[in-house]
Amino acid sequence: MKKIGILFGMEDTFPQAFIDRVNSKNEKDIIAEAVSIDKVIQNKGGEYAVIIDRISQDVPFYRAFLKNAALTGTNVINNPFWWSADDKFFNNALADTLGVPLPNTVILPSAEHPTDTTSKSFRNLQFPLDWEGIFDYVKFPAYMKPYAGGGWKNVYRLENKEEFWEKHSETGQLVMLLQEEIVFTEYFRVYCLGGKAVKIMQYEPRNQPHLRYVLDGPPVDKKLLATIKDYTIRLCKGLGYDFNTVEFAVRDGIPYAIDFGNPAPDADINSVGAENFEWVVEEAAKMAIAAAKKQKPEKINLTWGTFMKDAVGLK
Repeated sequence: MKKIGILFGMEDTFPQAFIDRVNSKNEKDIIAEAVSIDKVIQNKGGEYAVIIDRISQDVPFYRAFLKNAALTGTNVINNPFWWSADDKFFNNALADTLGVPLPNTVILPSAEHPTDTTSKSFRNLQFPLDWEGIFDYVKFPAYMKPYAGGGWKNVYRLENKEEFWEKHSETGQLVMLLQEEIVFTEYFRVYCLGGKAVKIMQYEPRNQPHLRYVLDGPPVDKKLLATIKDYTIRLCKGLGYDFNTVEFAVRDGIPYAIDFGNPAPDADINSVGAENFEWVVEEAAKMAIAAAKKQKPEKINLTWGTFMKDAVGLK
């Protein structure tokens, strides 16, 4: 019997719907359940063929548990080693190599010295930075956000240099990105599961969270949708994420990738809506079942992106 587990936190609607959907398919020797942990012993595990991870970004103990599970043969979705290593700035740089349009973006050192460091720790960093060169490249208005953040936390829209200096001084030890604002005519949020199943959703990020997914929106150009699908698959395969969302802001007909490292994306029926919820539950169930069938006990079964595979010669 192969077990598919889901590891989750405060979310209510998706985890049980996912479990029920997998089990409703009555696949021979495959069942789904909520992950249950009573102890974690080094190099011991293998109880689950597949685990869908929805919470370890907030719980370091769970991240350690998942890495240990992966070592003992579990296919963890998404890959906990890559998710521990990547960040939004590197993802942008990788997207650039994949030919996906992006807003101009730079990374900034933290406003305050990290704990246990002093100015002497930064002797390789020029002071002051080339702020004029940075501002000329990004231009204003701009957005400033954590390079490894999420959930719209600590995100600032900045009109000018004066606002930048004021807000940057409030960010403490956070390492921030400064990013060109894309003034968009259309905006999309896109689910991508298994590197191939794609659901393009019209989206309005300026609305309240429960109103962001647009229902009965205007028709969208088919060529634009095809381009968005192509870019989405490129990004998710490059990163190696099996369960991700990608956001695009469209300016002058060009979709710019704004945010595409969301490996525990919102899947709550109350925010994404019934139609999108049904799609993601069904595709997640199909993906997990396929992964369980392919899983080989006591082998590494993780998905690795093309960047890592090319770097180390994986096939």
